Amino acid sequence: MEAFPAGTAGQKEPMMLEPQARYVYTFAYHEDEASLCALEQRVWFGVQDASPWIESELGLDPSRSPFMKQRLDVMFEGAAVEEVAERASGIDLNGDTFKVIYVPADEPAAYEERRALERQVGARLRGKAEMRTPKRTFGLAKLKHRWVFGELSENAAVWLRHKDRPRPYSTALSTRVARAIMNIAVPQPAGVRAVDPCCGIGTVLIEALSMGMDIEGFDVNPLAVRGARENLRHFGYPDVVKLRDMREVEGGYDTAILDLPYNLCSKLSEDEQLDLLRSARRMAQRVVVIAIDPIEPSIRLAGLTITDGCIVKKGSFARYVTVCER
Repeated sequence: MEAFPAGTAGQKEPMMLEPQARYVYTFAYHEDEASLCALEQRVWFGVQDASPWIESELGLDPSRSPFMKQRLDVMFEGAAVEEVAERASGIDLNGDTFKVIYVPADEPAAYEERRALERQVGARLRGKAEMRTPKRTFGLAKLKHRWVFGELSENAAVWLRHKDRPRPYSTALSTRVARAIMNIAVPQPAGVRAVDPCCGIGTVLIEALSMGMDIEGFDVNPLAVRGARENLRHFGYPDVVKLRDMREVEGGYDTAILDLPYNLCSKLSEDEQLDLLRSARRMAQRVVVIAIDPIEPSIRLAGLTITDGCIVKKGSFARYVTVCER
């Protein structure tokens, strides 16, 4: 698997008087999504289990992840809130309005306690507090035995805007799952060329394009291609879809996201499944496979090496996400 800067998820670490550029991310996820969130976190931060907060040197837009709530850009830290408040008094706001938010990372707090901590630090900032529409927002969080303070960014929940589309499909991935899978498939988009060779109505394409990724889509079904184009157009994204059978497409991609075709009336045979897996292997070095059944033997038979994976559940229905390398 690709190497990424290691994160720290709740473990005790040595005190640092003046840290390097660091970020604290907070996460929220349903128990059915814990496995998918953990896989996304492993790809980005190197942690093993889904964590409610992660500290890392890797800077990410918090809106990339459907599980990320906030990103705190650490400016300084202290052993006590009083120390943080003292250092906050030296920040030059240049006349900007501000507010301070308590970030429940390692140590959640009751409502009144959170407000008291926010007031304690905010009172030392030289400027005008504005609770509704501040120019700058700061975060305060306790991480084990130290307090950290810095600029705070919120997740814009971009994927929610894509739920209502002109061409829906009952068995398509949810926008939330599709977004996480794209992050797993393309954790660092710069210079990466991706393909969704069974794109259906374009759910994965829309999430990828909304994050600025370079991606193309194919489908053998003319109705699916028409629906994908209409959905892309609805959200103002370019037409990146072609009517093609993926088995006839040559390589040239870095990553393929293969959501194996599925509907309530029919199911791929093992031979058809293997054919698509082999085609995906030919197309890209890295392949993320989504299936409704465990298919590890077929994946290996297709010549792919499994590096990671998870199960995404929704009630009694499950999808198996497998990360592979050629």
